[in-house]
Amino acid sequence: MQRGKFISFEGSEGCGKSTQIGLLVSRLESIGLEVVVTREPGGTEVGEKIREILQYAPESAGLSSESELLLFAASRAQLVREVIATALDAGRWVIADRFLDSTTVYQGMARGLDMAAVSLINQFAINGVVPDLTFLLDMDAVLGLGRALKARGDGRSDRMEDQPAAFFETVRSGYLELAGRERDRVVVIDARGSIEEVAREIGAVCSERFDLQTTD
Repeated sequence: MQRGKFISFEGSEGCGKSTQIGLLVSRLESIGLEVVVTREPGGTEVGEKIREILQYAPESAGLSSESELLLFAASRAQLVREVIATALDAGRWVIADRFLDSTTVYQGMARGLDMAAVSLINQFAINGVVPDLTFLLDMDAVLGLGRALKARGDGRSDRMEDQPAAFFETVRSGYLELAGRERDRVVVIDARGSIEEVAREIGAVCSERFDLQTTD
């Protein structure tokens, strides 16, 4: 059986990842591919508990950067072993809303943690499972944060979204730096376009990269 493909989506808050993931999944399913969608932190029962701690638990207000890093890694390790690796081995395609690059950028570059340590922990968590293709949805950090805050509809305060604007400027710079280093895997998409324009660009890249015959 042919191994499935693994595509991840990255970007700062409010860049439109969820919307574009949904459109790509529909596109892939329309040509008969079986797709599994994951998110980070989360994607498993253990991961969803960790997500609650990281994003919403009042106790996480004093969470150290090191503890944050390890919690994200724990969620990812469970997700890889319980969901992603199994799906890929079964020939399914996996579309991930964030993966290891988020930790490299958010906890490594933006939090200022030791990059060698972050890389080592990342590699231990993913166990050799790396995306075949990563889309970086890029846009002005302040504009994206404004979108994210406007879209928040449940009234709950998200600890990550509550970071200062300068934090997200560093996140954006970090992502672009990472994309420059990993041009074979990471494709930068200008997220300022319309939903349809961004979706067409993503679809075109997938069609070329994986030789897919898809409809627009």
